[in-house]
Amino acid sequence: MPPRAGCFQQRAEIARLRSAVGAGGTAVLGQVLTGMGGVGKTQLAADYTRTAWAVGEIDVLVWITAGSRAAAANGYARAGVELLGADPGDPDWAAAAFLAWLEPKSQGKPCRWLVVLDDVADPTDLDGLWPPDSLTGRTLVTTRRRDAALSGHGRRLINVGLFTPGEAAAYLATALAVQARTEPPDELAALADDLGYLPLALSQAAAYLVDAGISCAAYRMLLADRARVLAETVPDRLPDGQSHTMAAAWALSVDHADRLRPAGLARPMLQLVAFLDPNGIPAGAVNSAPARDYLRTGGPSSAAGNTGDDVTADQVHSALRVLHRLSLVDHEPDVAHRAVRVHQVIQRAVRDTLSRPERDAVARIAADALTAAWPGVERDTELAQVLRANATALARTEEDALHHPTVHALLYRAGNSVGVAGQASAAADHFQRLAATARHHLGPAHIDTLAARHDLAYWRGAAGDVTGAVADFETLLADRLRVLGPDHPHTLTTRGNLAYWQGGAGDVANATAALKKLLVDRLRVLGPDHPETLGTRHDIARFQQRGGDGRTAAAELQVLLADRQRVLGPDHPDTLATRHDLACWRGEFGDVAGAGAELSGLLADRLRVLGPDHPDTLLTRHHRSRLRGKAGDAAGAVADFEALLGDVTRVLGSDHPQTLDVRRNLAYWREDAEVVTLLIRPGRNDHHGRPATD
Repeated sequence: MPPRAGCFQQRAEIARLRSAVGAGGTAVLGQVLTGMGGVGKTQLAADYTRTAWAVGEIDVLVWITAGSRAAAANGYARAGVELLGADPGDPDWAAAAFLAWLEPKSQGKPCRWLVVLDDVADPTDLDGLWPPDSLTGRTLVTTRRRDAALSGHGRRLINVGLFTPGEAAAYLATALAVQARTEPPDELAALADDLGYLPLALSQAAAYLVDAGISCAAYRMLLADRARVLAETVPDRLPDGQSHTMAAAWALSVDHADRLRPAGLARPMLQLVAFLDPNGIPAGAVNSAPARDYLRTGGPSSAAGNTGDDVTADQVHSALRVLHRLSLVDHEPDVAHRAVRVHQVIQRAVRDTLSRPERDAVARIAADALTAAWPGVERDTELAQVLRANATALARTEEDALHHPTVHALLYRAGNSVGVAGQASAAADHFQRLAATARHHLGPAHIDTLAARHDLAYWRGAAGDVTGAVADFETLLADRLRVLGPDHPHTLTTRGNLAYWQGGAGDVANATAALKKLLVDRLRVLGPDHPETLGTRHDIARFQQRGGDGRTAAAELQVLLADRQRVLGPDHPDTLATRHDLACWRGEFGDVAGAGAELSGLLADRLRVLGPDHPDTLLTRHHRSRLRGKAGDAAGAVADFEALLGDVTRVLGSDHPQTLDVRRNLAYWREDAEVVTLLIRPGRNDHHGRPATD
């Protein structure tokens, strides 16, 4: 039995284990402690065993390190020799004699025994070697496996998890205090978080701090250094008699997993998820075409040029189940958005096994997988959040790979997703970082650097800095004209956005004139049915309305709607946007009832196509509520705005312009609803202030 680890932590699993096999548990035939490598299963088993022996609960104790069938059988044979005097020259007979001796006897004094089988690598190794059922005997197994064969037949599975944050910080503080070392509590908590509360990693980190004589903050910098492998952050002499470093703790499990059916898929699957968010990876990413194609090749460790059969969705599922059974990942197929979780230290150890070219290649494949799983329309806000978290995790560890040979499309997709979700300031921050990294890796004139600057300017304007957006687009336009030429689609897009934000800044006349010139060039370069050409027509109509020519704008939008329905389809977000503007302007012209009916129909379509939390859906609810109040139902408008306020606050935040508009309109219609004897009529807004329209 291994010695007690230094600074051993009392954990909830100890109480669960004692409860399971203690009072009232004598009929329990066996217990299995299972969990990923490094969570302390052996120490928990040893603590229970040592306590049971000390208080006289057992008469015979057999502890076997059972990493293989031969090791388990040899342990039984040794027990047969020592307990029964069996012939050591016949180990098979000695093992069989010991197992027979464990069988309950009808006569004689009962023997209270405990057999511990530590670190079982494969449940099949115990076929025919499980200790017998006995009312006076107990069996305790530790393993990383979670196979169904380990439970049932009276055996109970006890999952051993990580330290809690409090346990992890307490362990570090105690381990350092033994060496007369103290560290700030916030640094200890941060280090525990960096190491994912894994007991093995924490013990080796504490030993390294002492041996190297460095501070907790300095050690965290070593961990964060992407150029340093995990093996360089452990002490030369491992603590507590440990035999494996953090980096090597799971190597045998990975080898074994890769041999299980479907053979050869577990390792590349683990390599792929090692680059994504440890807190949850969506099923759509690991089952995407880029991911399946990577699995088909067998990953970097496979023979070059491997072109095996296509990998099916069932094989993807089976590979994840293999990794789950060996506690290398947690796979919950019913939680589709976070179907796969993997510990961050395992991820680091797996990434360290790859050469730099291999690592870069797998990182870009992981980015391809996320991009393929990203829906064109983000109806599901939770899925979008998970995808963004995965993109952030990948970019944090593999920035270089995602910028060579070009900036990966995932980085643009993730930033624009933040903006589409209503977080314009966060999107601007994202693209400010991307513009800086693209400039660093690719140079200021690279097309990808210019693209990042474009999106930065757009979201800066959307966040409220319209003047800054105009200035950014003016500078960008000069650079794109110089680098790409006047007819490049990106140059035309910059001209369109410059005009859009000039209009937003109040220069409606010049914005309209610039858009009309742009329309001529887009018709020439892109043709009349190109989505960007149609978008320019929409912007012209929008500024015509703002310039006071609302009827011309409405007529233009009516024609545009027919064209967008023909070219893009009735459910395209741009088609829905045209319907929205038409309905709103119809209300402005006095047809409040007709506009309200159109917005109700549009709302149903936006709920179906975009989902309830999309900012465009919320905007349609906003305008429909206004029209309800203008139609004379002030109380109904109040009820609508009260419900809407909770949703926009949850989705967009309390300081978002749309949230503030909802609050203003709610206050307006609450006041209006109180004056129940007055009719809503033109001119009355002069007293109360006109409600927001944008």
